[in-house]
Amino acid sequence: MVISASPISVKPVSTTAELEQFLDIPARVYAGDPHWVPPIRADVAKQFQPNNPFFEYGRLQQFVAYQDQQPVGRIVAAVNDRLIEREGANIGLFGFFECIDDRTTGDQPFAIATQLLNIAGQWLKDQGMTHIRGPIDLSTHNNCLWLVDGFDAPPYMMMPYNPPYYPKLIEQAGFHKAKDAYAYRFSVEPNLLQKFEKAYQIALKSGITFRSVATKGEAFEQDCRNLYRLFTQAFSNNWSSTPRTEEEFLEEAKDLKMIVDPDIFPIAEYEGEMVGFFMGLPDYNQVFKHLNGKLNWIGILKFLWYRRQIDAARMIALCALPEHRRKMVAPALVYLVHRNGTGPSKRYNKAELSWIYEDNMPSRKITEASGGKIYKTYRIYEKAL
Repeated sequence: MVISASPISVKPVSTTAELEQFLDIPARVYAGDPHWVPPIRADVAKQFQPNNPFFEYGRLQQFVAYQDQQPVGRIVAAVNDRLIEREGANIGLFGFFECIDDRTTGDQPFAIATQLLNIAGQWLKDQGMTHIRGPIDLSTHNNCLWLVDGFDAPPYMMMPYNPPYYPKLIEQAGFHKAKDAYAYRFSVEPNLLQKFEKAYQIALKSGITFRSVATKGEAFEQDCRNLYRLFTQAFSNNWSSTPRTEEEFLEEAKDLKMIVDPDIFPIAEYEGEMVGFFMGLPDYNQVFKHLNGKLNWIGILKFLWYRRQIDAARMIALCALPEHRRKMVAPALVYLVHRNGTGPSKRYNKAELSWIYEDNMPSRKITEASGGKIYKTYRIYEKAL
């Protein structure tokens, strides 16, 4: 005999107290999960502040699910007008989703998740949307994707993580796969990339010069402006991606400035113009897992202590302008990251390159030629409303 669980109610977030409940939910969902890394709470909260540039071209509504008067799930429905303009279709988004596992309670498994997804879908439908896509936290420049394979390892910095039951609950709600993405794991072995040294020599003979990204003053700002130009040129056609303004990009860059390791962030130039880069960052998730989502004075002390122990790196983006690819810019950048990141003063002994969409074959080929092995699969889902 199945005893029905207490009724579920889903309410829009409209007060400061309800926002605090919204922010509290992940701690309940992931209690006891050794792989979960709590996000910095203030960073999540600021995405809903009126000064977020998203509100210049989009709108959203947060929802919280309650059972026995306790918050047990959350979701955000969002309309990104830039995405609609680019794709020519009324596609709404859901993101910031978290929900407890209620498969074993009530007459219907995943009843809480179903209600959350349904109410988000209805809100988007009321906004004129015909499809819902996610998980995407407002845009793919933020947190997006759900892990569907590879739950036995913690996430690297700025990569998503979720319980193994999430794919089941969303499929039960009628969603289907829109696209998969992969994370590649690298073992840092001294002889692994010797063949890429030849590419580096060819690039040098072709007039390409290399240096590390600047991290201070006007040089940092100028590098960021050039990186924005290359990002816009190289990744403007990425699926489900929306353009950022230069101001948005620079603001995001400032948040990352203090954690950049120039040795794993090389830049390629030709006749003084930036033509490529390989963006790598130390895996600060190894630090954040000790902070419990708080960067108060205790958190800052922990941050300073644990960052000395980081032994992994996340490679985020490899870019070479098409007109310079025959100069072997991309493999040369791979060589430099490997050479500089494994020097005597470095702790890095492993790395992840993520994420790459399943149909991005040029990026997959060079990643696999560099020794990368797929070890995690992520997915974005979609459903007609």
